[in-house]
Amino acid sequence: MTDSSQGTPPSASRSTGRKPRTPGRVVLSILKWIVIVGVALAVIGAGVFGVLYARQGIPNPNTDFQTNLTSVYYADGQEQMSTFAVQNRVSIPLSEMPQTVKQSVVAGENETFWEDPGISIAGLMRAAASLVGPKDAVGGSTITQQYVKVMYLTQEKTFTRKLTEILVALKIGQELSKEDILERYLNAVYFGRGAYGIQAASQAYFGVDAKDLNLAQSVALTAIINSPNNLDPGRGEAQRRDLLERYQYVLNQMVKLKYITDDQRAQIYTALPDFPALDSAESRWGGHKGHLLKMVQDELKGAGFDDAQIQGGGLRITTTIDKTMQDAAVSAAQDQANRIAKAQNQDPNYYHPAIASIDTGTGAILAMYGGPNYTADYTNYATTPRAAGSTFKPWALVAGLRDGASLTDRFNGNTFTLKGEPKPITNGGHNYGPVTLEKATTSSINTAYVDLVTQMKDGPQKVIQAALDAGLTNNKWQATANIPLGSAEVSPLEAARGFATLANEGRRTTPHIIAQVTDMKGQVVYSPTINPEQTVENDVSINAVNALLGVTQDGTGQAAVAGLKYEVAGKTGTNFSNGETLATWFVGATRQISTAFVLTAGPEARSNLGRNTYGSTYSAVGWNAYMKVAMAGKDKIDFPAPVKQTRKGSFTAPPAPSPTATVPTAAPMSGAQPTTPTTKPEPADPVDPEDPTEPTDAPTSARPTTRPTHTPPGKPTTTPTARP
Repeated sequence: MTDSSQGTPPSASRSTGRKPRTPGRVVLSILKWIVIVGVALAVIGAGVFGVLYARQGIPNPNTDFQTNLTSVYYADGQEQMSTFAVQNRVSIPLSEMPQTVKQSVVAGENETFWEDPGISIAGLMRAAASLVGPKDAVGGSTITQQYVKVMYLTQEKTFTRKLTEILVALKIGQELSKEDILERYLNAVYFGRGAYGIQAASQAYFGVDAKDLNLAQSVALTAIINSPNNLDPGRGEAQRRDLLERYQYVLNQMVKLKYITDDQRAQIYTALPDFPALDSAESRWGGHKGHLLKMVQDELKGAGFDDAQIQGGGLRITTTIDKTMQDAAVSAAQDQANRIAKAQNQDPNYYHPAIASIDTGTGAILAMYGGPNYTADYTNYATTPRAAGSTFKPWALVAGLRDGASLTDRFNGNTFTLKGEPKPITNGGHNYGPVTLEKATTSSINTAYVDLVTQMKDGPQKVIQAALDAGLTNNKWQATANIPLGSAEVSPLEAARGFATLANEGRRTTPHIIAQVTDMKGQVVYSPTINPEQTVENDVSINAVNALLGVTQDGTGQAAVAGLKYEVAGKTGTNFSNGETLATWFVGATRQISTAFVLTAGPEARSNLGRNTYGSTYSAVGWNAYMKVAMAGKDKIDFPAPVKQTRKGSFTAPPAPSPTATVPTAAPMSGAQPTTPTTKPEPADPVDPEDPTEPTDAPTSARPTTRPTHTPPGKPTTTPTARP
């Protein structure tokens, strides 16, 4: 029976002795379990985090962020031409970074940097809150975390990436000193304008080295780190206002951390420092320099450098390009483009003047102009083959001298027709009668040169071989008796190389644009091998040069040497086809420098240049303007006198033809007799006319070949030889 005297509810008899649960006790119980669960989760979480930390290694660095900008210099090694870069970066030690940069970046980006373990708890809480919210993950990253993100991870905004960032940041914080982390960060972080790292940024924004930054400049640059694309003052007034706000925040932080005083802040607080107008990173390849840089890259690749080394290896490349000569080449080329454009009532951009100039003894490219803007027209006209005109005759001259001909042997200087050819070979309306090989060279007599080729067994092939030996490349040349007249295509650089071989007494060099390459430690890692090779016989080259001297002293190339007090072995050239002038040339060499100047026109450089345009009209004049600068101050060294040669070959000196109204045809290459004479050759376009205003029929007696004979075939003489 139930004891009702206790006033206990019936259920009390089934209780376990617990006290009734009041609302207060319920709340306390819930809180207790929250604490218990929280502690348990914390312990579990700490354990999981510890396992993750133990397992997390430091990833391989992002390759791009390990690169350094490669600098390219002119020949003096002092004036910079341009740069190559995967990322525009020049790493420098912390000791070369101003204290103001170190302090301002810490103040603006991570004020607890010097004390924290690499992460910020407050920052992590902000980041965690954003990760579970509707927005993307936000900041809160320390300098160490920022460094980890750019150097080892991606920019994706995910929980996994953020967790990895935290773990790696803690690892980095344990393995590196704070100084090492700050140095690496300031060499890696992006500042905008294509600049990575404080050194590149200092140049991109202020045109100075990082070590020379003042307080205001340091603060402005480190302020830009917060949002480079949105805080670049060069982008507009809105960006300048936003940068000023961030700039002032950093200054306030620096005062808070006692890095600067109130007075220092006040002096620079109200306005940003001046940002000068500077070339952008994208302009590195712009203008005529782009063609030079492409050649530098190609030469490095040929020497075994890969793209990673070239673009991001921090190399220092000294080129062979002389800045004064390069400026003169640009000026000479563009002046002639403007000059012919005015004469022909054309746009100067229609014309393509090109110059290639090399050292005759080493092959070093001293100057080169391939066009006004590499990024607008990637064609380098200084390395593009075009019909050579009469500048190809020297290779027939070399072939003839090799084959036993002499400068005094005579050839047919009148119009004639080759057997089997529909049109006659002409001399621009002139008939010279029998002429010596020297005279044929001086006056660029087409018929005499074709006659020379027909007198040699396999004459066209021997001409081609002579050109190849001198350093030209066979660009599908046609082995015909007409080959000296210049339908064969040659680039200005190779034309200059060929004449350099002759000027160097037959010793051929390899054109190169790099003088030296050093690595980031200053060690030389590449320099070209200069090893001239005797590819044209010494006596042949000396006598060929003496014939070519007549071109500039008495013949079609006199405009090239006006006012130039040096001997020049040169040749004009005009490619004329179907009533149009397609290319004009002057190629010539002093003892020290060989230079080619070509003028072409049109979208593919194969259009008509216009009326009254010859090798002597613009190309020789432009060559002269450039060479006056290039040769200024150099020693006056004349070429050796002609040498006696007793060569034997297939060539047999022909009897001197008599100049009559009836002009015999030249013997064909097979050695057969001439065909029936033609008395009235049908009119035809001249293959390679020279300027009719030049004294093309001037007697060669004005430059007699009675100089003392130079017999030893050794090195070039350095003693000037008197010449009448």
